[in-house]
Parts: sequence; structure tokens; C-alpha cells
Amino acid sequence: MLCAAAIVRAADPPQLTKPSLFAERAPATFKADFETTKGSFVVEVHRAWAPLGADRFYNLVKGGYYGDCRFFRVIDSLLVQAGISGDPKVQAAWASAVIQDDTRKESNKRGTVTLASAGPNTRSTQFFINLADNSRAFDRQRLAPIGRVVSGLEVVDALYSGYGEGAPRGSGPDQSVARAEGNAYLTKNFPKLDAIKIATIVK
Repeated sequence: MLCAAAIVRAADPPQLTKPSLFAERAPATFKADFETTKGSFVVEVHRAWAPLGADRFYNLVKGGYYGDCRFFRVIDSLLVQAGISGDPKVQAAWASAVIQDDTRKESNKRGTVTLASAGPNTRSTQFFINLADNSRAFDRQRLAPIGRVVSGLEVVDALYSGYGEGAPRGSGPDQSVARAEGNAYLTKNFPKLDAIKIATIVK
């Protein structure tokens, strides 16, 4: 359990519909605590691994973006993914708030955390946690880990995975619909999905 004094919060959190305000430089190393519906896990981020990705992740956590985000893509022994806002207005504001790719310096091994991408220079708010050594597949795609889970990996392993891969390849959530309709769609159609209750930067 983290004591209140250890939590770093923005004095005046940026408005979530204004991505341009999420521009603070991240510390060289920082930890982010994720309290979920299955328990808590902690991510240790190293800015040297992927500076642009680390800065984006730091600002999203500190600004409160990930609160109530669902783990909408959970594939056993592969990965878990989150980062679509439950509020369609917030999600729409971030649609074009993409960042350039970082040069990959670490491999996508089990427990590493990486910003998701839909192609070159398209990273925005989504991230995934590798549940296995995915270096063979993801390193070739130049997906650059920003950090790793340093405690609570068993919680990540336990996140609900019954829906599998997303539509149209599987029976899980359709990302395009989730972006357009938010948690209303996910709660109605995929009620067993686990969620992030709150994410905070800790010392």
C-alpha cells in the first residue's frame, strides 16, 4: 500500500481534451502505480530506453488519463493492452496527438511495457505489457519498450482474457467502436473486462 505522501499528482491536472498541455519532460527514471480491478502493479520507466514514449506515458499517468480505462485486449501468454479512453470526447481529442517513433534500445521481453502503434509514428495513448518474450515479433516492428513491470506481474497475468483477440480477428472488442463509444460499448458488450481504477506517479 502506497502512502499518500509518495504519490506525485499534478497541482493543476491538464484537461484531458487538450493533449498539447501534456508536454512535461519525464524524469530519467520513474515509477507508475496502476490500481486495477484485479490488484496493483508497478511499472518502472527508463527515459533513456525511449524518451518520447516515456514522456508521453509520464504525462498521461500524471494527468489522470488512464483512470477507468479497460484492458480491452488480453491475449493469454502474449500481451495485455489498454489506453482507449472511456470517454469518447477525450478519445477523439487524442486521435491525432501522435508522437514520433523512438529508436528501440530494449527488447520486448516478458514484463516490458511498450506504447502500441498502428504503423510508423502513430503512438498516442495505448500501451501493452508483454506476457511472454515477444522480441522476435515486436522488435522487428521497431516497437520500443519504455519500461517494465517491477512488481505485480502476477496481477497482469490474471487480467480477464476470456474475450481473446479483438474483432474482426477474434471475439473481443472492436477498437474502432471502442474509440467511438467508449466504456458504454465495452461495459455493455464485454462486462468481464478488467479496468484501471487509477494510475499515479510514485517516488
